Amino acid sequence: MKSLLKLEELAQLGVCIGTLAMHGVPWWAYLLLALGPDIGMLGYLAGRRTGALTYNLFHHKGIALLVATLGAFGWVPGALVAGVILYGHSCLDRLFGFGLKFGDHFQHTHLGWIGKAAGH
Repeated sequence: MKSLLKLEELAQLGVCIGTLAMHGVPWWAYLLLALGPDIGMLGYLAGRRTGALTYNLFHHKGIALLVATLGAFGWVPGALVAGVILYGHSCLDRLFGFGLKFGDHFQHTHLGWIGKAAGH
């Protein structure tokens, strides 16, 4: 089942990359897809709960879809690409086993424990 879910995330990531290509975004947009939403980790400087909140804000697929929808209807210029980048990044993270964070520990995610804490 785990492999099937990873294939699903890979397919969604492919759609995101294809969508960016169809919209002719510049090369640096792909770098944003790979790394940009991780800016949400800066919230951990204010503590675990704040960090989990800011991290999850940038990695929640529902929020990404909301942002993309605002752009798709032309309500917020550039929001379609921003939403696709957020969504694609979330797919990439889930491919690597990184999920949404709980407020108790950075390595505690909705997909389970990651890293050294996996044996927790």
